[in-house]
Amino acid sequence: MSSLLIHHATCIACFDHTDPAKGRELADASLFVRDNRIEWIGPAAALPPALREEAADTIDARGHLVTPGLVNTHHHMFQSLTRAVPGVQDAELFGWLRGLYPIWAGLTPEMVRVSTQVAMAELLLSGCTTSSDHLYIYPNGVRLEDSIEAAQQIGMRFLATRGSMSVGQSAGGLPPDSMVEREDAILKDSQRLIETWHSAAHGAMLQVALAPCSPFSVSPDLMRQSALLARSFQGQGVRLHTHLAENDHDIAYSREKFNKTPAQYAQALGWLGDDVWHAHCVKLDDEGISLFAASRTGAAHCPCSNMRLASGIAPVRRMLNAGVPVGLGVDGSASNDGAHMVNEARQALLLARVGRALMPPETRNGQTFFGCDLGPAEMTARDALHIATRGGAQVLGRQDIGHLAVGMCADFALFDLRTLGFAGGAVHDPVASLLLCASPQAAYTVVNGRVVVREGQLTTVDLGPLVERHNRLALALVEAAR
Repeated sequence: MSSLLIHHATCIACFDHTDPAKGRELADASLFVRDNRIEWIGPAAALPPALREEAADTIDARGHLVTPGLVNTHHHMFQSLTRAVPGVQDAELFGWLRGLYPIWAGLTPEMVRVSTQVAMAELLLSGCTTSSDHLYIYPNGVRLEDSIEAAQQIGMRFLATRGSMSVGQSAGGLPPDSMVEREDAILKDSQRLIETWHSAAHGAMLQVALAPCSPFSVSPDLMRQSALLARSFQGQGVRLHTHLAENDHDIAYSREKFNKTPAQYAQALGWLGDDVWHAHCVKLDDEGISLFAASRTGAAHCPCSNMRLASGIAPVRRMLNAGVPVGLGVDGSASNDGAHMVNEARQALLLARVGRALMPPETRNGQTFFGCDLGPAEMTARDALHIATRGGAQVLGRQDIGHLAVGMCADFALFDLRTLGFAGGAVHDPVASLLLCASPQAAYTVVNGRVVVREGQLTTVDLGPLVERHNRLALALVEAAR
Protein backbone atom coordinates (compact mmCIF):
# COMPACT_ATOMS: atom_id res chain seq x y z
CA MET A 1 0.00 0.00 0.00
CA SER A 2 1.17 3.56 -0.73
CA SER A 3 1.63 6.17 1.98
CA LEU A 4 1.94 9.94 1.87
CA LEU A 5 2.79 12.47 4.57
CA ILE A 6 1.90 16.16 4.37
CA HIS A 7 4.19 17.57 7.07
CA HIS A 8 4.32 20.88 8.93
CA ALA A 9 1.60 22.66 6.93
CA THR A 10 1.21 26.27 7.98
CA CYS A 11 -2.54 25.64 8.16
CA ILE A 12 -4.87 22.72 7.44
CA ALA A 13 -8.45 23.94 6.97
CA CYS A 14 -10.55 20.83 7.55
CA PHE A 15 -14.11 22.13 6.92
CA ASP A 16 -15.18 19.25 9.16
CA HIS A 17 -18.26 20.99 10.57
CA THR A 18 -21.58 21.85 8.96
CA ASP A 19 -21.07 25.44 10.12
CA PRO A 20 -18.35 27.03 7.93
CA ALA A 21 -17.14 29.07 10.90
CA LYS A 22 -16.65 26.05 13.17
CA GLY A 23 -14.44 23.72 11.16
CA ARG A 24 -10.99 22.94 12.57
CA GLU A 25 -8.11 25.06 11.27
CA LEU A 26 -4.88 23.44 12.44
CA ALA A 27 -1.64 25.41 12.61
CA ASP A 28 1.71 23.69 11.98
CA ALA A 29 -0.15 20.50 11.19
CA SER A 30 0.41 17.21 9.40
CA LEU A 31 -1.75 14.73 7.54
CA PHE A 32 -0.92 11.07 6.86
CA VAL A 33 -2.46 9.06 4.03
CA ARG A 34 -2.39 5.31 3.73
CA ASP A 35 -3.38 4.07 0.31
CA ASN A 36 -6.33 6.34 -0.57
CA ARG A 37 -7.67 7.39 2.83
CA ILE A 38 -6.66 9.85 5.52
CA GLU A 39 -5.34 7.84 8.46
CA TRP A 40 -4.10 10.64 10.74
CA ILE A 41 -4.46 14.41 10.96
CA GLY A 42 -3.37 16.79 13.68
CA PRO A 43 -0.57 19.00 15.03
CA ALA A 44 2.80 18.11 13.55
CA ALA A 45 4.32 17.79 17.01
CA ALA A 46 1.84 15.00 17.79
CA LEU A 47 2.56 12.93 14.66
CA PRO A 48 3.52 9.38 15.71
CA PRO A 49 7.17 8.78 14.78
CA ALA A 50 6.28 5.45 13.17
CA LEU A 51 4.07 7.21 10.61
CA ARG A 52 6.79 9.66 9.74
CA GLU A 53 9.25 6.85 9.17
CA GLU A 54 6.74 4.80 7.22
CA ALA A 55 5.81 7.50 4.69
CA ALA A 56 6.88 6.55 1.18
CA ASP A 57 6.48 10.17 0.04
CA THR A 58 6.77 13.25 2.26
CA ILE A 59 5.75 16.74 1.15
CA ASP A 60 7.27 19.55 3.18
CA ALA A 61 4.21 21.75 3.59
CA ARG A 62 5.84 24.64 5.42
CA GLY A 63 4.38 27.87 4.06
CA HIS A 64 1.35 26.08 2.60
CA LEU A 65 -2.40 26.09 3.22
CA VAL A 66 -4.09 22.69 2.89
CA THR A 67 -7.78 22.57 1.97
CA PRO A 68 -10.15 19.75 1.05
CA GLY A 69 -10.17 19.12 -2.67
CA LEU A 70 -12.64 21.48 -4.31
CA VAL A 71 -15.74 19.89 -5.85
CA ASN A 72 -17.12 21.09 -9.20
CA THR A 73 -20.82 20.29 -9.50
CA HIS A 74 -21.55 21.48 -13.05
CA HIS A 75 -19.50 21.63 -16.23
CA HIS A 76 -19.62 21.07 -19.99
CA MET A 77 -16.02 20.17 -20.70
CA PHE A 78 -16.36 19.90 -24.48
CA GLN A 79 -17.08 23.62 -24.55
CA SER A 80 -13.42 24.41 -23.84
CA LEU A 81 -13.05 24.08 -27.62
CA THR A 82 -15.27 27.13 -28.18
CA ARG A 83 -14.05 29.68 -25.68
CA ALA A 84 -14.32 33.30 -26.78
CA VAL A 85 -15.83 32.38 -30.15
CA PRO A 86 -16.78 35.56 -32.05
CA GLY A 87 -20.47 36.10 -32.59
CA VAL A 88 -21.65 34.84 -29.19
CA GLN A 89 -19.37 36.74 -26.83
CA ASP A 90 -22.15 39.20 -25.98
CA ALA A 91 -25.21 36.93 -26.27
CA GLU A 92 -27.64 35.82 -23.59
CA LEU A 93 -28.36 32.12 -23.01
CA PHE A 94 -30.75 31.26 -25.85
CA GLY A 95 -28.91 33.32 -28.47
CA TRP A 96 -25.61 31.92 -27.22
CA LEU A 97 -26.88 28.37 -27.64
CA ARG A 98 -28.31 28.99 -31.11
CA GLY A 99 -24.97 30.39 -32.21
CA LEU A 100 -22.96 27.45 -30.86
CA TYR A 101 -25.19 24.46 -31.66
CA PRO A 102 -24.06 24.36 -35.35
CA ILE A 103 -20.42 24.40 -34.23
CA TRP A 104 -20.86 21.67 -31.63
CA ALA A 105 -22.52 19.47 -34.25
CA GLY A 106 -18.99 18.85 -35.56
CA LEU A 107 -17.67 17.31 -32.33
CA THR A 108 -15.70 14.09 -32.71
CA PRO A 109 -14.62 11.50 -30.14
CA GLU A 110 -11.07 12.85 -30.22
CA MET A 111 -12.32 16.37 -29.55
CA VAL A 112 -14.29 15.19 -26.52
CA ARG A 113 -11.31 13.28 -25.12
CA VAL A 114 -8.88 16.16 -25.56
CA SER A 115 -11.25 18.91 -24.37
CA THR A 116 -12.14 16.84 -21.29
CA GLN A 117 -8.49 16.57 -20.33
CA VAL A 118 -7.88 20.28 -20.92
CA ALA A 119 -10.85 21.16 -18.69
CA MET A 120 -9.74 18.69 -16.04
CA ALA A 121 -6.16 19.95 -16.15
CA GLU A 122 -7.38 23.46 -15.39
CA LEU A 123 -9.54 22.17 -12.56
CA LEU A 124 -6.77 20.07 -11.02
CA LEU A 125 -4.30 22.94 -11.22
CA SER A 126 -6.77 25.09 -9.26
CA GLY A 127 -7.15 22.55 -6.46
CA CYS A 128 -10.29 20.79 -7.70
CA THR A 129 -10.24 17.02 -7.17
CA THR A 130 -13.79 15.96 -8.09
CA SER A 131 -15.87 17.12 -11.03
CA SER A 132 -19.12 16.29 -12.69
CA ASP A 133 -19.52 16.83 -16.43
CA HIS A 134 -22.72 17.28 -18.41
CA LEU A 135 -22.17 15.86 -21.90
CA TYR A 136 -25.48 16.17 -23.75
CA ILE A 137 -24.36 16.10 -27.42
CA TYR A 138 -23.34 12.85 -29.13
CA PRO A 139 -22.65 13.50 -32.82
CA ASN A 140 -20.22 11.64 -35.08
CA GLY A 141 -19.79 8.58 -32.88
CA VAL A 142 -19.17 10.46 -29.62
CA ARG A 143 -19.77 8.32 -26.50
CA LEU A 144 -19.70 9.11 -22.80
CA GLU A 145 -16.73 6.73 -22.65
CA ASP A 146 -14.66 9.35 -24.47
CA SER A 147 -14.80 11.59 -21.40
CA ILE A 148 -14.61 8.69 -18.93
CA GLU A 149 -11.37 7.39 -20.42
CA ALA A 150 -9.90 10.90 -20.44
CA ALA A 151 -10.69 11.27 -16.74
CA GLN A 152 -9.13 7.92 -15.89
CA GLN A 153 -5.91 8.89 -17.64
CA ILE A 154 -5.56 12.30 -15.99
CA GLY A 155 -6.55 11.06 -12.54
CA MET A 156 -9.62 13.12 -11.59
CA ARG A 157 -12.49 11.81 -9.47
CA PHE A 158 -15.39 11.95 -11.92
CA LEU A 159 -19.17 12.01 -12.02
CA ALA A 160 -20.00 11.51 -15.69
CA THR A 161 -23.57 12.49 -16.52
CA ARG A 162 -25.34 11.00 -19.52
CA GLY A 163 -26.92 14.15 -20.91
CA SER A 164 -29.43 14.17 -23.71
CA MET A 165 -31.57 16.30 -26.03
CA SER A 166 -34.69 14.88 -27.65
CA VAL A 167 -36.89 17.85 -28.64
CA GLY A 168 -35.65 19.75 -31.69
CA GLN A 169 -36.81 23.01 -33.23
CA SER A 170 -39.56 21.38 -35.29
CA ALA A 171 -41.17 20.15 -32.05
CA GLY A 172 -40.84 23.48 -30.27
CA GLY A 173 -37.43 22.91 -28.68
CA LEU A 174 -34.32 25.02 -28.95
CA PRO A 175 -31.69 22.71 -30.54
CA PRO A 176 -31.62 21.90 -34.25
CA ASP A 177 -33.39 18.67 -35.16
CA SER A 178 -30.09 17.20 -36.36
CA MET A 179 -28.69 17.28 -32.81
CA VAL A 180 -31.41 15.43 -30.92
CA GLU A 181 -31.62 11.70 -30.20
CA ARG A 182 -34.47 9.19 -30.04
CA GLU A 183 -35.69 8.81 -26.50
CA ASP A 184 -35.64 5.01 -26.55
CA ALA A 185 -31.99 5.10 -27.61
CA ILE A 186 -31.18 7.60 -24.84
CA LEU A 187 -32.74 5.41 -22.17
CA LYS A 188 -31.10 2.26 -23.48
CA ASP A 189 -27.67 3.87 -23.47
CA SER A 190 -28.31 5.37 -20.04
CA GLN A 191 -28.99 1.94 -18.58
CA ARG A 192 -25.90 0.49 -20.28
CA LEU A 193 -23.67 3.22 -18.87
CA ILE A 194 -24.94 2.81 -15.31
CA GLU A 195 -24.52 -0.96 -15.42
CA THR A 196 -21.05 -0.69 -16.95
CA TRP A 197 -19.43 2.21 -15.13
CA HIS A 198 -21.27 3.37 -12.01
CA SER A 199 -19.86 2.54 -8.57
CA ALA A 200 -21.50 3.22 -5.21
CA ALA A 201 -18.44 2.12 -3.21
CA HIS A 202 -16.66 4.35 -0.68
CA GLY A 203 -13.97 6.23 -2.58
CA ALA A 204 -15.45 5.50 -6.01
CA MET A 205 -13.41 7.28 -8.68
CA LEU A 206 -16.21 7.06 -11.25
CA GLN A 207 -19.96 7.43 -11.00
CA VAL A 208 -22.71 7.96 -13.59
CA ALA A 209 -25.77 10.20 -13.36
CA LEU A 210 -28.64 10.81 -15.79
CA ALA A 211 -29.00 14.36 -17.08
CA PRO A 212 -31.64 15.26 -19.68
CA CYS A 213 -30.39 18.66 -20.76
CA SER A 214 -33.14 21.17 -19.98
CA PRO A 215 -36.89 21.82 -20.11
CA PHE A 216 -36.46 23.37 -23.55
CA SER A 217 -34.61 20.44 -25.14
CA VAL A 218 -36.24 17.25 -23.77
CA SER A 219 -39.79 16.02 -23.34
CA PRO A 220 -41.62 15.61 -20.03
CA ASP A 221 -41.78 11.89 -20.71
CA LEU A 222 -38.00 11.58 -21.04
CA MET A 223 -37.62 13.43 -17.74
CA ARG A 224 -40.02 11.02 -16.03
CA GLN A 225 -38.52 7.90 -17.60
CA SER A 226 -34.98 8.99 -16.73
CA ALA A 227 -35.99 9.49 -13.10
CA LEU A 228 -37.64 6.06 -12.98
CA LEU A 229 -34.56 4.45 -14.53
CA ALA A 230 -32.11 6.09 -12.12
CA ARG A 231 -34.24 5.17 -9.11
CA SER A 232 -34.61 1.58 -10.27
CA PHE A 233 -30.97 1.11 -9.18
CA GLN A 234 -32.00 1.20 -5.53
CA GLY A 235 -29.23 1.84 -3.05
CA GLN A 236 -26.69 2.56 -5.80
CA GLY A 237 -26.81 6.35 -5.58
CA VAL A 238 -27.57 7.03 -9.24
CA ARG A 239 -28.37 10.73 -9.35
CA LEU A 240 -30.37 13.08 -11.60
CA HIS A 241 -29.24 16.42 -13.03
CA THR A 242 -30.52 19.11 -15.38
CA HIS A 243 -30.56 22.88 -15.95
CA LEU A 244 -33.35 24.81 -14.24
CA ALA A 245 -34.51 28.41 -13.88
CA GLU A 246 -31.36 29.78 -15.48
CA ASN A 247 -32.70 33.10 -16.81
CA ASP A 248 -35.88 35.02 -17.66
CA HIS A 249 -36.27 33.28 -21.03
CA ASP A 250 -36.12 29.94 -19.24
CA ILE A 251 -38.94 31.05 -16.93
CA ALA A 252 -41.02 32.32 -19.84
CA TYR A 253 -40.58 29.03 -21.75
CA SER A 254 -41.74 26.97 -18.76
CA ARG A 255 -44.79 29.14 -18.23
CA GLU A 256 -45.74 29.11 -21.92
CA LYS A 257 -45.15 25.40 -22.58
CA PHE A 258 -46.10 23.85 -19.24
CA ASN A 259 -48.05 26.58 -17.43
CA LYS A 260 -45.73 26.12 -14.46
CA THR A 261 -42.68 27.70 -12.94
CA PRO A 262 -39.53 25.59 -13.40
CA ALA A 263 -39.70 24.37 -9.79
CA GLN A 264 -43.36 23.41 -10.17
CA TYR A 265 -42.49 21.61 -13.40
CA ALA A 266 -39.68 19.71 -11.68
CA GLN A 267 -42.04 18.72 -8.88
CA ALA A 268 -44.66 17.45 -11.33
CA LEU A 269 -42.07 15.26 -13.05
CA GLY A 270 -40.61 13.73 -9.89
CA TRP A 271 -37.46 15.79 -10.22
CA LEU A 272 -37.22 16.92 -6.61
CA GLY A 273 -35.41 14.89 -3.99
CA ASP A 274 -32.09 14.30 -2.30
CA ASP A 275 -30.94 12.38 -5.39
CA VAL A 276 -31.44 15.43 -7.68
CA TRP A 277 -29.40 18.56 -8.29
CA HIS A 278 -30.21 21.39 -10.69
CA ALA A 279 -27.77 23.78 -12.34
CA HIS A 280 -28.03 27.58 -11.99
CA CYS A 281 -31.41 28.17 -10.24
CA VAL A 282 -30.87 31.91 -10.79
CA LYS A 283 -34.59 32.62 -10.99
CA LEU A 284 -35.75 30.24 -8.27
CA ASP A 285 -38.60 32.00 -6.45
CA ASP A 286 -39.61 31.68 -2.78
CA GLU A 287 -41.93 28.77 -3.54
CA GLY A 288 -39.17 27.05 -5.48
CA ILE A 289 -36.68 27.54 -2.65
CA SER A 290 -39.19 26.03 -0.22
CA LEU A 291 -39.76 23.03 -2.51
CA PHE A 292 -36.01 22.47 -2.85
CA ALA A 293 -35.43 22.79 0.90
CA ALA A 294 -38.25 20.45 1.89
CA SER A 295 -37.06 17.77 -0.53
CA ARG A 296 -33.29 18.37 -0.03
CA THR A 297 -32.90 19.01 -3.77
CA GLY A 298 -29.47 20.41 -4.58
CA ALA A 299 -28.40 23.45 -6.59
CA ALA A 300 -25.18 24.01 -8.54
CA HIS A 301 -24.30 27.71 -8.29
CA CYS A 302 -22.39 28.96 -11.36
CA PRO A 303 -21.56 32.63 -10.70
CA CYS A 304 -19.11 33.28 -13.56
CA SER A 305 -21.39 31.82 -16.21
CA ASN A 306 -24.42 33.63 -14.78
CA MET A 307 -22.50 36.89 -15.00
CA ARG A 308 -21.05 36.18 -18.47
CA LEU A 309 -24.50 35.49 -19.95
CA ALA A 310 -26.19 38.22 -17.87
CA SER A 311 -28.58 35.64 -16.46
CA GLY A 312 -28.76 37.23 -13.02
CA ILE A 313 -27.68 36.61 -9.45
CA ALA A 314 -28.82 33.37 -7.83
CA PRO A 315 -30.42 33.72 -4.36
CA VAL A 316 -27.68 31.67 -2.74
CA ARG A 317 -27.97 33.04 0.79
CA ARG A 318 -31.74 32.54 0.80
CA MET A 319 -31.24 28.97 -0.41
CA LEU A 320 -28.63 28.23 2.24
CA ASN A 321 -30.73 29.77 5.01
CA ALA A 322 -33.70 27.65 3.94
CA GLY A 323 -31.61 24.46 4.01
CA VAL A 324 -31.08 23.91 0.28
CA PRO A 325 -27.84 22.00 -0.44
CA VAL A 326 -25.68 24.31 -2.60
CA GLY A 327 -22.48 23.47 -4.43
CA LEU A 328 -20.28 25.38 -6.86
CA GLY A 329 -19.95 24.86 -10.62
CA VAL A 330 -17.73 26.46 -13.24
CA ASP A 331 -20.30 25.59 -15.94
CA GLY A 332 -19.23 25.29 -19.56
CA SER A 333 -15.88 26.66 -20.60
CA ALA A 334 -17.62 28.59 -23.37
CA SER A 335 -19.79 30.51 -20.93
CA ASN A 336 -17.24 31.08 -18.19
CA ASP A 337 -14.68 30.99 -20.09
CA GLY A 338 -12.51 29.10 -17.65
CA ALA A 339 -12.42 26.31 -15.10
CA HIS A 340 -10.51 27.79 -12.16
CA MET A 341 -12.33 26.64 -9.04
CA VAL A 342 -10.67 29.04 -6.60
CA ASN A 343 -11.64 31.92 -8.87
CA GLU A 344 -15.20 30.54 -9.05
CA ALA A 345 -15.39 30.52 -5.25
CA ARG A 346 -14.06 34.07 -5.16
CA GLN A 347 -16.75 35.16 -7.64
CA ALA A 348 -19.41 33.44 -5.53
CA LEU A 349 -18.20 35.44 -2.55
CA LEU A 350 -18.18 38.78 -4.37
CA LEU A 351 -21.40 38.28 -6.33
CA ALA A 352 -23.38 37.40 -3.21
CA ARG A 353 -22.24 40.62 -1.56
CA VAL A 354 -23.08 42.91 -4.45
CA GLY A 355 -26.31 41.02 -5.04
CA ARG A 356 -27.40 41.76 -1.51
CA ALA A 357 -26.73 45.46 -2.03
CA LEU A 358 -29.08 45.45 -5.04
CA MET A 359 -32.02 43.94 -3.15
CA PRO A 360 -35.02 46.12 -2.21
CA PRO A 361 -35.57 47.16 1.43
CA GLU A 362 -37.06 44.63 3.84
CA THR A 363 -39.22 45.23 6.92
CA ARG A 364 -38.46 42.94 9.86
CA ASN A 365 -39.90 43.39 13.35
CA GLY A 366 -41.10 46.85 12.43
CA GLN A 367 -37.67 48.00 11.25
CA THR A 368 -36.64 48.74 7.68
CA PHE A 369 -33.43 47.13 6.48
CA PHE A 370 -31.85 48.11 3.21
CA GLY A 371 -30.21 45.46 1.05
CA CYS A 372 -26.73 46.69 1.80
CA ASP A 373 -27.21 46.38 5.57
CA LEU A 374 -25.81 42.85 5.55
CA GLY A 375 -23.27 43.84 2.92
CA PRO A 376 -20.10 41.78 3.20
CA ALA A 377 -21.66 39.50 5.84
CA GLU A 378 -23.93 38.09 3.12
CA MET A 379 -21.12 35.69 2.18
CA THR A 380 -17.83 35.17 4.01
CA ALA A 381 -14.71 33.61 2.55
CA ARG A 382 -15.28 30.51 4.65
CA ASP A 383 -18.91 30.34 3.47
CA ALA A 384 -17.74 30.32 -0.16
CA LEU A 385 -15.04 27.72 0.48
CA HIS A 386 -17.58 25.58 2.36
CA ILE A 387 -19.85 25.66 -0.70
CA ALA A 388 -16.89 24.77 -2.94
CA THR A 389 -15.91 21.75 -0.81
CA ARG A 390 -18.37 20.24 1.66
CA GLY A 391 -21.37 21.79 -0.12
CA GLY A 392 -20.34 20.32 -3.45
CA ALA A 393 -19.86 16.88 -1.92
CA GLN A 394 -23.37 17.04 -0.46
CA VAL A 395 -24.88 18.11 -3.78
CA LEU A 396 -23.19 15.16 -5.52
CA GLY A 397 -24.34 12.74 -2.84
CA ARG A 398 -20.82 11.99 -1.57
CA GLN A 399 -20.13 11.44 2.12
CA ASP A 400 -16.50 10.40 1.57
CA ILE A 401 -15.13 13.68 0.16
CA GLY A 402 -15.48 17.42 0.81
CA HIS A 403 -13.79 17.72 4.19
CA LEU A 404 -10.65 16.45 5.90
CA ALA A 405 -10.96 13.86 8.66
CA VAL A 406 -9.76 10.36 9.45
CA GLY A 407 -11.41 7.85 7.09
CA MET A 408 -12.18 10.38 4.37
CA CYS A 409 -10.82 10.01 0.86
CA ALA A 410 -7.37 11.55 0.48
CA ASP A 411 -8.48 14.44 -1.73
CA PHE A 412 -6.87 17.78 -0.91
CA ALA A 413 -4.93 20.73 -2.30
CA LEU A 414 -1.93 22.72 -1.09
CA PHE A 415 -1.50 26.42 -1.86
CA ASP A 416 1.84 28.19 -1.40
CA LEU A 417 1.21 31.12 0.93
CA ARG A 418 4.66 32.57 0.22
CA THR A 419 3.74 33.67 -3.32
CA LEU A 420 3.07 37.26 -4.36
CA GLY A 421 -0.73 37.14 -4.30
CA PHE A 422 -0.78 36.19 -0.62
CA ALA A 423 1.72 38.84 0.52
CA GLY A 424 0.35 40.78 3.48
CA GLY A 425 -2.75 38.58 3.66
CA ALA A 426 -1.80 35.03 4.55
CA VAL A 427 0.14 36.22 7.57
CA HIS A 428 -3.16 37.43 9.03
CA ASP A 429 -5.67 34.82 7.81
CA PRO A 430 -4.39 32.12 5.44
CA VAL A 431 -7.85 30.65 4.85
CA ALA A 432 -9.68 33.86 3.95
CA SER A 433 -6.73 35.13 1.94
CA LEU A 434 -7.19 32.27 -0.52
CA LEU A 435 -10.27 34.08 -1.84
CA LEU A 436 -9.82 37.68 -0.70
CA CYS A 437 -6.24 38.13 -1.92
CA ALA A 438 -5.59 35.71 -4.74
CA SER A 439 -6.83 33.17 -7.28
CA PRO A 440 -3.73 30.99 -7.17
CA GLN A 441 -2.80 27.75 -8.82
CA ALA A 442 -2.38 24.79 -6.50
CA ALA A 443 1.17 23.84 -5.60
CA TYR A 444 0.01 20.26 -5.00
CA THR A 445 -3.24 18.47 -5.73
CA VAL A 446 -3.85 15.00 -4.34
CA VAL A 447 -6.69 12.79 -5.60
CA ASN A 448 -7.41 9.49 -3.88
CA GLY A 449 -3.95 9.59 -2.32
CA ARG A 450 -2.20 10.16 -5.66
CA VAL A 451 -0.21 13.35 -6.24
CA VAL A 452 -1.53 14.55 -9.61
CA VAL A 453 -0.11 18.09 -9.31
CA ARG A 454 3.37 18.44 -7.82
CA GLU A 455 5.11 21.81 -7.47
CA GLY A 456 2.52 23.34 -9.80
CA GLN A 457 2.95 20.77 -12.59
CA LEU A 458 0.63 17.99 -13.70
CA THR A 459 2.18 14.59 -13.17
CA THR A 460 -0.25 12.51 -15.23
CA VAL A 461 -0.30 14.13 -18.67
CA ASP A 462 2.13 16.30 -20.64
CA LEU A 463 0.31 19.61 -20.69
CA GLY A 464 2.24 21.30 -23.53
CA PRO A 465 1.36 18.82 -26.30
CA LEU A 466 -2.18 18.51 -24.90
CA VAL A 467 -2.82 22.26 -25.21
CA GLU A 468 -1.28 22.37 -28.68
CA ARG A 469 -3.49 19.51 -29.84
CA HIS A 470 -6.54 21.10 -28.23
CA ASN A 471 -5.93 24.40 -30.04
CA ARG A 472 -5.64 22.67 -33.41
CA LEU A 473 -8.92 20.84 -32.81
CA ALA A 474 -10.63 24.04 -31.63
CA LEU A 475 -9.72 25.82 -34.86
CA ALA A 476 -10.79 22.84 -36.97
CA LEU A 477 -14.15 22.61 -35.20
CA VAL A 478 -15.05 26.27 -35.77
CA GLU A 479 -13.71 26.33 -39.33
CA ALA A 480 -15.79 23.29 -40.27
CA ALA A 481 -18.98 25.10 -39.23
CA ARG A 482 -18.38 28.09 -41.49
